[in-house]
Amino acid sequence: MEKRKCVTIPRSLDGRLQVSHRKGLPHVIYCRVWRWPDLQSHHELKALECCEFAFCSKQKDICVNPYHYRRVETPVLPPVLVPRHSEFNPQHSLLAKFRNASLHTEPLMPQNATYPDSFPVLPCPSFSSSPSSSHVQSPTSQSYPDSPNSSAEPGSPYHITAETPPPPYSMMETSPQDDVKPNNSTETLKLTFSAPHTDLRPVCYEEPEYWCSVAYYELNNRVGETFHASSRSVLVDGFTDPSNNKNRFCLGLLSNVNRNSTIEHTRRHIGKGLHLYYVGGEVYAECLSDSSIFVQSRNCNFQHGFHTTTVCKIPSGCSLKIFNNQLFAQLLAQSVNHGFEVVYELTKMCTIRMSFVKGWGAEYHRQDVTSTPCWIEVHLHGPLQWLDKVLTQMGSPHNPISSVS
Repeated sequence: MEKRKCVTIPRSLDGRLQVSHRKGLPHVIYCRVWRWPDLQSHHELKALECCEFAFCSKQKDICVNPYHYRRVETPVLPPVLVPRHSEFNPQHSLLAKFRNASLHTEPLMPQNATYPDSFPVLPCPSFSSSPSSSHVQSPTSQSYPDSPNSSAEPGSPYHITAETPPPPYSMMETSPQDDVKPNNSTETLKLTFSAPHTDLRPVCYEEPEYWCSVAYYELNNRVGETFHASSRSVLVDGFTDPSNNKNRFCLGLLSNVNRNSTIEHTRRHIGKGLHLYYVGGEVYAECLSDSSIFVQSRNCNFQHGFHTTTVCKIPSGCSLKIFNNQLFAQLLAQSVNHGFEVVYELTKMCTIRMSFVKGWGAEYHRQDVTSTPCWIEVHLHGPLQWLDKVLTQMGSPHNPISSVS
């Protein structure tokens, strides 16, 4: 079926198609009708190589042939092999340089970026036709413009292609030639692999029961209980549904005796809020509110070559990929040869902070997220548990600490 020609319709002004008073992306609608009834988001679809008018190619016509698209599958992450002895050359350690950059060049205030204006336009990925197997349960959402490609930009502290997982069952070491590439380099980081080591402990990734937890804050005060997400699709909104809905975290229900007028006013503008969903090993944030949301994700910042603490503004109706499991797996696989402290530094990548309505950073009068009226902190359980297992195998840090250090 995929060898047939494209079936096209003209692209509308906003790229969407209205059916029964509801708008959606046309290729998503056709794929839902003819192939996958549970399909909800365009992030679950990738065009095949044979498709000449794929939706993400931004042409005047859109291919709606459902057999020219495939479902995104969750990639299998190879185990991290933890050596019992740390072996690396500090002069050529990429992760050490990344860690030093994040520790010693931390700005007084986070930088700011706006999606999609500050993000580079990357080519649409295509895939050769192949039978699809199991797929992740699709999230419940409307469809919005494409999020950026998951590849790290050449401006990253070190250049890695996020779509290529680290080879399994081998220990990674960087060669002396593979120092940090200049910003204008387009080459991918090259890795050499050592011979099999007898003293290695494989640590595998496992999907937890709850893929993330969400805590709500007003200024620097935690409000309410932590929400644990078992559903791959979660709404964080400003409404007041009292039922124990596994898909919704309603902030409107939460009370705080210390709440001031600014917080009250901000809460009224959260509205439909934020849609978080986890599909194909990637986490997306979708702004459903009429006001923008602001996201600080080190994983996302690394992918796009931003400073690690940059705060990204997501306008209403836009969606942004905020975490990539394969990129995290690469960093973790490389870090195990660089010592306990470098691995532990990756815990910061597993926590994502988001504020509603009000932003923070160098372009705003609020310097820190704890100065924003309403914000949430998302902990990604899968990566955190993987880190915990790796750190447990590594033992204690090499740098001793005492009461007088």
